[in-house]
Amino acid sequence: MARKKNRMSQEVNAGSMADIAFLLLIFFLVTTTIASDKGILNILPPKLDPNNPPPEIDKNDRNIFTILLNANDQLLVEGEFRDNPEGLDEEIKAFILNFGSPDEEGTALYNTLPASVKALAARDPESSDDPGEAVVSIKTDRGTSYDKYLEVFDMAKKAYFDIYAARVNLSTDEYRALTGKTDAEVSLQDKGKEGIPMAISIAEPNKIGGN
Repeated sequence: MARKKNRMSQEVNAGSMADIAFLLLIFFLVTTTIASDKGILNILPPKLDPNNPPPEIDKNDRNIFTILLNANDQLLVEGEFRDNPEGLDEEIKAFILNFGSPDEEGTALYNTLPASVKALAARDPESSDDPGEAVVSIKTDRGTSYDKYLEVFDMAKKAYFDIYAARVNLSTDEYRALTGKTDAEVSLQDKGKEGIPMAISIAEPNKIGGN
């Protein structure tokens, strides 16, 4: 009768390797930064009631600063063609602070502005009446790139933030860094914006370019 040969089984203890893998998993979960997509931080208007349409607003053309973007990312700014938005923020700022024909509230606002901001008032009768009436209108094409749209939109916002910051004697970066977590910061934010709403209108894109 043949005798069975006892063979020693070759086994590897994997218990410690499982512990190491678990520790590595925890390490990477704790130390890894997960990228998150950020959208445009805008406050959207409330949903319209179909039974109660909003009233039509009669806005004079001189109080609207028009920016058109086509499918090739080219701009038409106040009827003037250009390939890039360089200097657009300064033009928007001059438009907002034109004070071409201010009403009583506009005149009172002008008198509260620091000298550096008052100096930007060109008093052009063909441009905006006062900051309370000024609107920046941005209209794109279906083929306009998202990057170019954001670049133009950011420049429009920068124009307003430049004004707000100058009113409270801060740099634009310092003003935008205000979190509003303290009463002092809220006071600065409110003082900068008082009487000058950030009126940026985003019109529905044209259905021309793109897919």
